[in-house]
Amino acid sequence: MKRIAVMTSGGDAPGMNAAIRAVVRTAISKDVDVYGIRRAYTGLIAGDFERLTNREVSGILQRGGTILQTARNDQFKTIEGQKRGLRRLNEMGIEGLVVIGGDGSLTGALALHNLKFPVIGIPGSIDNDIWGTNMSIGVDTALNTILDAIDKLRDTASSHERAFLIEAMGRNCGYLAVMSGILGGAEIILTPERPMELEEIAIALDDAYTRGKSHAIAVIAEGAKYKINEVAEYIEKHHQIGFEVRMTILGHVQRGGSPTAFDRLLATRLGVNAVEHLLSGATGVMVGLDGREISTVPLEEVVSKQRRITDSYFEMADFLSR
Repeated sequence: MKRIAVMTSGGDAPGMNAAIRAVVRTAISKDVDVYGIRRAYTGLIAGDFERLTNREVSGILQRGGTILQTARNDQFKTIEGQKRGLRRLNEMGIEGLVVIGGDGSLTGALALHNLKFPVIGIPGSIDNDIWGTNMSIGVDTALNTILDAIDKLRDTASSHERAFLIEAMGRNCGYLAVMSGILGGAEIILTPERPMELEEIAIALDDAYTRGKSHAIAVIAEGAKYKINEVAEYIEKHHQIGFEVRMTILGHVQRGGSPTAFDRLLATRLGVNAVEHLLSGATGVMVGLDGREISTVPLEEVVSKQRRITDSYFEMADFLSR
């Protein structure tokens, strides 16, 4: 194998650039040329390839986002789109591909593998919902961003005796909400996995007031049963709690920022291992963190399952919020 390509796909995550850098420099050290595919599967179908050398990936280790950019593409979900992408790879003489991204991105990687093209996946998703890895690229940085916001909001909440409803990302997985809630000292955590009724939420916030707390924090995953504005409106209309209620939607700030040391190291290790496995003949697998080691998991298994939050974390959140 003398020419490979790398792409980032789906939602961007801090540390993706570190993974790109590791892929490029590992391949070059083994006398393999590397091409970056811009805008993920959209760029693959359009043939938007760029030769990457050590110079192109210099100085990107600390940058958030992805220098290759990313996009969502419905065309690649069809067999026609997949074959067009495969044609572009063959036209460029690409012999193997590294795909960095989440569930949808890895589903596309599996499609190329099923068309007999060598491909390795790297998990990149701040939601940490990818099966087969303890952590995905970007999770640690996103968590630290949320915690920084919670700590700052608590300062003003205590000053004014307020309850803050804070929305964290997580459409289908409440990992960020659970972890930031535990580590940020939240009184309530709402996730898609563990729904609460509106009355329960109001009672819990009021209970924090009657127990003498100077503030209350509720962390709500964006995919929870009730949206943040629904919770606020219900409390205002149906409950008189001691606290004034304020809402903060963190939004896409959670995706940005310089990756933490953990994310830089994880991304680097995954990038190095992805190239080594690809050059050794492996295909149709994702490299992931298994304890302290990097291992491989079949892409078919990765995309057919969803990583669940350990029940003990929910139990921990319950008794620590008392």
